[in-house]
Amino acid sequence: MTLLERLSVASHEMTLAERFYASVQVAIMGIGIVFAALFMLFLIIKMLEKVVAQSDAGAQKAKTQEAAKPEPAAAEIQEAQETEESAKESAKDQEQLVAVITAAVAASLHTSTHSIVVRNIVRTSDTAPAWNRLGRIQQINRQLH
Repeated sequence: MTLLERLSVASHEMTLAERFYASVQVAIMGIGIVFAALFMLFLIIKMLEKVVAQSDAGAQKAKTQEAAKPEPAAAEIQEAQETEESAKESAKDQEQLVAVITAAVAASLHTSTHSIVVRNIVRTSDTAPAWNRLGRIQQINRQLH
């Protein structure tokens, strides 16, 4: 019977040195298994990176080939008209956005919208971790209730 088998069956009959040696064997075997699993995960991730990079390269080639095709003049005119319409719509959306933000600021400051001038609206990236955002949401909810 090996030392590890004796540890699982009759550990109370083993000497202190035998138990210590068996526990060291178990620890080394566990560490080895963990490192082997981590290495396999590393290899899987590297293979997936290569597959994704190849598919991205294929998509880039397809896009460049489509862009290289000459388009008829009618399609260009239609695109120009659509661009003008979308520019008008986006300008209208921007005006509405400014109005909504101005109203929200005025409501939070308890003042009139006439005393507030919005000069610039810039979206900032939220780099806060999820637990930080959740904490802020919970604080706001506590203040509202």
